[in-house]
Amino acid sequence: MGYLFVLGPCICCKNPFSFNPNHVPSLRVHGQREPVCLNCVNRVNPRRVKAGLPEIVPHPDAYEPCNEFEVRS
Repeated sequence: MGYLFVLGPCICCKNPFSFNPNHVPSLRVHGQREPVCLNCVNRVNPRRVKAGLPEIVPHPDAYEPCNEFEVRS
């Protein structure tokens, strides 16, 4: 058994970061899920609350490696 994580750019800040593809917060862009890094989640949450929207609460494993057999295609 192995573990994996994905390395890719955040859709908001474009900085590369590693994430669990099954649990990372994401935005839909042209019908495709695009990952959002924790820094951007933390930056946007105060604005969401001010606008009356719920905070984004990342899954505890969002930025951790996952079991290779748990990856969804």
